[in-house]
Amino acid sequence: MRLDSAQGRWLVAAMVLASGMAFLDGSIVGLALPAIDRDLDVGLVGLQWIVTGYTLALASLILVAGSLGDHLGRRRVFVVGVVWFGVSSVLCAVAPTGEVLVAARVLQGIGGALLTPGSLAIISASIDPADRGRAIGIWSGLAGITTAIGPLVGGWLVDAVGWRAVFWINVPLVLATVWIALGHVPESRGAQERLDLLGAGFTVVALSLLTFGLVDESWWIAGAGVLVGVLFVVHQVRAPHALVPMSLFADRVFSAANLSTFAIYAALSGSMFLLVLQLQYVAGYGPIEAGLATLPATVLMLLFSGRAGAWGDRVGPRLPLTVGPLVAAVGLLLYLRIDTDAGWWLDVMPGAVVFGVGLTMLVAPLTSAVIVAAPADETGIASGVNNAVARTAGLLAVAAIPPLAGITGPDFAQPDVFGPGFRAGTLMCVALLGVAAACSAVLLRSRDGGHPATVG
Repeated sequence: MRLDSAQGRWLVAAMVLASGMAFLDGSIVGLALPAIDRDLDVGLVGLQWIVTGYTLALASLILVAGSLGDHLGRRRVFVVGVVWFGVSSVLCAVAPTGEVLVAARVLQGIGGALLTPGSLAIISASIDPADRGRAIGIWSGLAGITTAIGPLVGGWLVDAVGWRAVFWINVPLVLATVWIALGHVPESRGAQERLDLLGAGFTVVALSLLTFGLVDESWWIAGAGVLVGVLFVVHQVRAPHALVPMSLFADRVFSAANLSTFAIYAALSGSMFLLVLQLQYVAGYGPIEAGLATLPATVLMLLFSGRAGAWGDRVGPRLPLTVGPLVAAVGLLLYLRIDTDAGWWLDVMPGAVVFGVGLTMLVAPLTSAVIVAAPADETGIASGVNNAVARTAGLLAVAAIPPLAGITGPDFAQPDVFGPGFRAGTLMCVALLGVAAACSAVLLRSRDGGHPATVG
């Protein structure tokens, strides 16, 4: 269909609503964590599981969920995912205990995994090729705006209504998305290859064991997770219809880009988890003020990601993927100024802006490097693998960094406990960004990459 047709506009609107809902949830739940702790007394481990429970389900299932859409129908799986996300959001909103909230967040992650791959796939399958680039641009731009307003909306909801409102807000978005999808989105299917259910099972078990082991500091459980992860790799090498085609990693650029992705998104997730808690527990900020600390990075990426992508096409991925992480690391070092008497303009904003500049420099070139490195008929799975790598990195960072930084025990929220842990954890994230820069500098060359249309 043409984008300018009524059906085309409705289709893109449904995809924007669904993606925006998932992005909004990701950006505002972190702001609600201190309020959730005060109400349900979940402790630090509980807060970690509220975040990692969702990410665990999403990271474990996002690849197989994309394949389900190809088999069973993309619209069908998308609608099931949206409804699932909505029902589990209600369960989160009414959760009487921390344990129930964590279980509901895991269910919410399953819904997120079902709806996330479908958004872009439905646009690609249903919109006329002449309009496809513009449709994807509108989808990504409007979804990005949703992410940008997330800190303001989330902070206001937590302050004015309470933490449960950050889950109730999903209900009208779900109803609107399902109504549009059923009335205006056509069904489509992809390649009917056999599902790698054993590979999906290995993924779920490996990531679950790793997360349990890291959060609870049970290293033998984490070690078992590593062992299952090795079995997953062995299975992927031998499986005729692998969940992750290991041949992709034979390309040096693809491997280097994914190594950088893991380190960058681990640093991003770990630092943001610690930052919003530091601002509230130590600096004494409210949810709205804490949320504003994440706003500059989002605004900068919205305004300048296109230019950063064009720059990466001209110079190749090596320079932006080396310099970008180092600039972001400087931003995290500036965050170390945040303490009990932190001022917004002098102590918070400089780090937020510099960190945002670094992310803006690297995100678009990183995505482009992954896509360009893959064969033309495997760009979809390559993007999915990179997405799964990023989600897994964030999952493991939030599970591992707080205990490694010494943020433990029932008094974790006290400034004299959380403050030193925040500094230690932030320095770990700085080191991860340094690893990402080193990987790019060593493994990439200036002539690698280029615009996908010109490669080959």
